[in-house]
Amino acid sequence: MSTGFSSSSCRFADYFVICGLDTESGLEPDELSGENFEQSPLRRTFKSKVLAHFPENVEWNPFDQDAVGMLCMPKGLSFRTQSDTREPQFHSFIITREDGSRTYGFALTFFEEVTSKQICSAMQTLYHMHNAEQYDILHAPPTPRGSEDPRLAPPQLHAAPAISRLQRFNSYDISRDTLYVSKCICLITPMAFAQACRRVLEQLHRAVTSPQPPPLPLESYVYNLLYEVPLPPAGRSLKFSGVYGPLLCQRPSTAELPLFDFHLQEVFELLGVENILQLFTCALLEIQILLYSQHYQRLMTVAESITALMFPFQWQHVYVPILPASLLHFLDAPVPYLMGLHSNGQDDRTKLELPQEANLCFVDIDNHFIELPEDLPQFPNKLEFIQEISEVLLAFGLSPEANPQRSEGQTKLRGFRTADVVSDKRNGNLAGSPLTSYLLRENQTIARLQALVKRTGVSLEKLDVKEDTSTNTDTKLQCDENEFRMYQLNIRVREVFANRFTQMFADYEVFVIQPSHDKESWFSNRDQMQNFDKASFLSDQPEPYLPFLSRFLETQMFASFIDSKILCHDDEDKEHTLRVFDSRVDKIRMLNVRTPTLRTSMYQKCTNIEEAEKAIEMRLCKIDHTALHPHLLDMKIGQGRYEPGFFPRLQSDVLSTGPTSNKWAKRSAPAQWRRRDRQKQHAEHLYLDNDQREKYIQEARNLGTTLRQPKLSNLSPSVIAQTNWKFVEGLLKECRNKTKRMLVEKMGREAVELGHGEVSITGVEENTLIASLCDLLERIWSHGLQVKQGKSALWSHLLHYQESKEKRDATPAGLSPPGFIHETERRKSDASCAMPPLKVSLIQDMRHIQNISEIKTDVGKARAWVRLSMEKKLLSRHLKQLLSDHELSKKLYKRYAFLRCDDEKEQFLYHLLFFNAVDYFCFTNVFTTIMIPYHVVIIPSKKLGGSMFTANPWVCVSGELAETGILQVPRNTLEITFECQNLGKLTTVQMGHDNSGLYAKWLVESVMVRNGITGHTYKFPCGRWLGKGVDDGSLERILVGELVTNTESEERMCRTPPMQQSPGMMRRFVTISPNSKPKLNTGQIQEGVGEAINGIVKHFHKPEKERGSLTLLLCGEYGLVWALEQVFQHGFKSPRLFKNVFIWDFLEKAQVYFESAEQSQVNQDENWQMRARHFSHFMRAVNSTPRNIGKDGKFQMLVCLGARDHLLHHWIALLAECPITAQMYEDAALLKDHSLVNSLIRVLQTLQEFNITLEASLVKGIGI
Repeated sequence: MSTGFSSSSCRFADYFVICGLDTESGLEPDELSGENFEQSPLRRTFKSKVLAHFPENVEWNPFDQDAVGMLCMPKGLSFRTQSDTREPQFHSFIITREDGSRTYGFALTFFEEVTSKQICSAMQTLYHMHNAEQYDILHAPPTPRGSEDPRLAPPQLHAAPAISRLQRFNSYDISRDTLYVSKCICLITPMAFAQACRRVLEQLHRAVTSPQPPPLPLESYVYNLLYEVPLPPAGRSLKFSGVYGPLLCQRPSTAELPLFDFHLQEVFELLGVENILQLFTCALLEIQILLYSQHYQRLMTVAESITALMFPFQWQHVYVPILPASLLHFLDAPVPYLMGLHSNGQDDRTKLELPQEANLCFVDIDNHFIELPEDLPQFPNKLEFIQEISEVLLAFGLSPEANPQRSEGQTKLRGFRTADVVSDKRNGNLAGSPLTSYLLRENQTIARLQALVKRTGVSLEKLDVKEDTSTNTDTKLQCDENEFRMYQLNIRVREVFANRFTQMFADYEVFVIQPSHDKESWFSNRDQMQNFDKASFLSDQPEPYLPFLSRFLETQMFASFIDSKILCHDDEDKEHTLRVFDSRVDKIRMLNVRTPTLRTSMYQKCTNIEEAEKAIEMRLCKIDHTALHPHLLDMKIGQGRYEPGFFPRLQSDVLSTGPTSNKWAKRSAPAQWRRRDRQKQHAEHLYLDNDQREKYIQEARNLGTTLRQPKLSNLSPSVIAQTNWKFVEGLLKECRNKTKRMLVEKMGREAVELGHGEVSITGVEENTLIASLCDLLERIWSHGLQVKQGKSALWSHLLHYQESKEKRDATPAGLSPPGFIHETERRKSDASCAMPPLKVSLIQDMRHIQNISEIKTDVGKARAWVRLSMEKKLLSRHLKQLLSDHELSKKLYKRYAFLRCDDEKEQFLYHLLFFNAVDYFCFTNVFTTIMIPYHVVIIPSKKLGGSMFTANPWVCVSGELAETGILQVPRNTLEITFECQNLGKLTTVQMGHDNSGLYAKWLVESVMVRNGITGHTYKFPCGRWLGKGVDDGSLERILVGELVTNTESEERMCRTPPMQQSPGMMRRFVTISPNSKPKLNTGQIQEGVGEAINGIVKHFHKPEKERGSLTLLLCGEYGLVWALEQVFQHGFKSPRLFKNVFIWDFLEKAQVYFESAEQSQVNQDENWQMRARHFSHFMRAVNSTPRNIGKDGKFQMLVCLGARDHLLHHWIALLAECPITAQMYEDAALLKDHSLVNSLIRVLQTLQEFNITLEASLVKGIGI
């Protein structure tokens, strides 16, 4: 919303309005406000009318009769008798126009006696009818079926007293009672000077009700307000006259925080610091917020306070602090909103039927409590922040906790002032800090605060209790002390809040991405453009801030803030808020000069409270302008008279036009202010011609939602339908943007996996995007619900579906275990596919989620189900299946609901299909502690089938989160299913056998492992023998695996390559024999080593949360082990036909040489001896391992250990010089070429800067 007030107005008030009962049209029940007719007539609501407004119209702010009528008296007319309380009530409201500009209204509602005979007798008639109905209900015969409704259970015994009670309390007897009806006087103003407006209205009302008539006719005062009192210029104060005394308003300068004139004190007393901070966090994350209270003014005060504290950010979505009863269907809006709902005081929260609560923050103001959505991240430095706000409140003698007693009625500051305590201290009555004694007796909150302080290590002793300046300025201050204290408290609290953002975003400008195009093309592509380098910004932030910041950077308010930054060229055309914020940021930067404090989570307190207070005090002591005094108008004799006790419909002829030669209208100064105001409102649109400007305003508004503000007009069904249509379009657009953004982020990341482009998404960010997708789905599913059940609309729809499906399936048909394809189907599928894919079943996926005991709430279950479906690439398919049950959709949703708009629904499902193009692990990575069933199948080689195999095989599966330990596999089936805690993404399988029986040799093709919940299948290629005296004599091997892509999904959707590099052909540990595969030349070998090292370097340059599997880079296909294997095999002399010689044999010979060289004291430098000793030590350790790994397995282990301890380059140097090499390698071998060996050593040295941690399975049984 623009902070721009609506004005080219330079007047204090645009309109004066009178609303109330129109005696001509009589009593019209107000059906829209939803009151039921069981209410007694006095409690019902009737339609109110705008009786008069002056002037007729002003061009800069056209009069909106519907909106003003609705908001002056949101509940319509109410009636009272002499026995009811009839205190005048003040409330303010806001009208937001289509273009986002705002006008404020201030209304005083009071009761007047009804003089019209018709109205009185109409009320009497209504009562007769009502009493007759009540009598019927009470005396109805008891229902035979055992009374369905307990409330209507037969109260026959008490019938007589009940009736008399009814008549006594709720009756109106025309002969005995006086009838009163509500009336309202209201000012519509361009700026919110709430305190001044309140006083004006109260004085006008007093003029009518006091026994003494006012000095001048009422018209004079109203005329003066409308035409002779100007708006104070920025940074100035203005004094003008009310009926009984002077009134004062002051406006902040352009360098201060924007105007805010509501009582923050009241908000803190109603909700307490903790709740306010939670509500503040919800508002910043653009979560739907619903305020609930019996008092209109409280709704407005809380809403305005929260949005004011968000400086420099502005709420961008639907903002209706007082939702008139006739607009209740707006709660259905599937967009972020901040709305206020009036409670009638009788109903409690449970009776409230809210369409969607999955992502709702519900604030029950009168009962001082707040319901938060799940997974709300903490505001950064929350404890220190609470501490700092509490200190400000305590200095004013206020409790940091909600304090209901204080806020009832008009808040008065307590007689106790901290200043008195301070002066008392001088008399030696108080020991230690003024807070500890007096205040600690005052309430327990501070005791709790002190406990918190002890934990956080902040001292309360240093808390300076400000000596109240007002004591010595009493003589100079032009306003009363309470008002000055309100200003003081407001500015202190607001400065503390604003300071949080200046600290958090002190260097935001560095990350703003300036558009490379001209403005025109920038506007047209605004949706696709990134305007802020989020990833870099987040990578600079302290870890604890990330959950909040990563979500905040995705909001509309942040995007708009950065947009306005991009659009302004220099300080002149910056929006007011941006200019103030930037100047503060510059100040911080000057103090800190990019010191590390910007990076740490050190808490910096607010330092500029003093000057902000000074500025206000200056304006209140020295009044800059005084308006004209009210004067007699040119009225006919007898025109200004009216009946005491009744507010008259003033004389329109004198009030409808202003003075012709008004000095305000002609003076140049206000014309300048007028210009400046207009500039300020359009600051961000300067340098654009009008069409562009309009287009931009529309663009900017439409970014997040198609619907900003409900139009407060008489609502015909067609208007409601149109509004809903807008919602549907808005949802679709949001879905399009979200899927696109998530895809770009994810694709960007995968491109990096493949070595292109730069990385841009972090684990935190991915979670944020997925959480916002879940939120969008909840909003779509709760749009147009018939009846709300449970907090999550999506989950409740799924449960309905599950129930109806299970009823249909209850007929006994196939009794195969769920989740597996029937045996017959399995045989049809490709014989080589030893593991059939899991059956696609929406119900099965729901059951998985229902079985997870860690997830307690419906909202949590829905989110987990969405994450699981995303990971299985079934989200679109599942939702399509869910929505294909049209009967169910009809039962659950109204006709206009998004889910019943077929085209939009199809498009929406189509957009969700795009998620299938990438691999998400958003379920596996989040639910790390749940139990998951795994299915393992060992596939022996076809050629030499393991039918005669006699030994007992075992496997051990490891993943990024855990490993299983050794699991025995039955020899005859070679498959097992087991359940264990989530292993994460799988990385290695160790497998082997116990070498028992006659035929203990086994050629294994591969091992397949499947996660029984997500359906992810991993393939661990082997292609080697396990057995003594065959291949390299290994009884166990470590296999490195990768995710198998599902061919079926490939047909459905073109895919990007999977996250791990996909090996082309099955990796074999190359054995050296004359018939081995073609040798690589030295160039190819060097390239291979370079690539392998490169992969490891890139791995470490990624943020920790995003790194793939290091094991794969070391031992996988074309990993480091393979590359070094090629190095050692190049030019290796092969002695005889059919006898395999392994690299390990060469290394053992070298080890023998080094050990003997050490014994024979060959003169080598110390460096050489050190390396040789290390090499021999590692060789011995690997050789003496209790594990039965073969020669190639040992080589792999040695390379991994060498990489871990940064010794590989030393060993290569050592071996290149070794005489054994001369014997065993041909002259052309790579190891004998000095320049090649040196370049190899240089490449291996790059690993030195990385801290390589090996997976446990790679180095099991080695004690180094």
